[in-house]
Amino acid sequence: MTSPAASITYGSYRRVDDLLACQSPATNEHDELLFVIIHQTYELWFKQILHETALLQERLEVGNSPGALHTARRIAKILKTIVGQLDILETMTPKQFASFRGKLGTSSGFQSNQFREIEAAYGRRDFSVPSGDERLDAAMDRRAVFDSLLRYFATQGWELPAESLYRDPSTAWPGDETIQALLIEVYQDETAAPAEVCEALVDIDEGIQ
Repeated sequence: MTSPAASITYGSYRRVDDLLACQSPATNEHDELLFVIIHQTYELWFKQILHETALLQERLEVGNSPGALHTARRIAKILKTIVGQLDILETMTPKQFASFRGKLGTSSGFQSNQFREIEAAYGRRDFSVPSGDERLDAAMDRRAVFDSLLRYFATQGWELPAESLYRDPSTAWPGDETIQALLIEVYQDETAAPAEVCEALVDIDEGIQ
């Protein structure tokens, strides 16, 4: 009897046929396929970033310094890879892009629901509520990564104001001089794990910006 694992192939496990059927250019212009594939690749990476961010917050909140650092660095690497894809897109000239852009109507990369969800996970709270996107609304009601970082500091022995740890996560971070002083203190010990974690989170923030 053949085991289920023995029947798995490269194509079936990765659903390659389904994946390759996902490209539906609106025109017959040669360069449109590149445009579609690049942006579909973005969405796949966005899915992975959200997956890793959930783990990052979990690891931060239980005080897992090595795990949080590893996950944060992975997210930063993914963001670096995403930015690098622009080099490929830039091989398309404005004339080549214009040859099919008119068929795309009002569609825009700014409409990416997953990217907005990433922004919410990292603290953005200026979206209209309700946004019309259930996942985005849920993300705005959850703690942002910065809130998880504050809980991480608490696990490492720092004393934080209760109002910072238990604030309403649906509101934007209001700023706090006590927390600002704490961050400076963390950064002063460059070799300690919390400082490394903070540096990795800064790299993520810069990648998202």
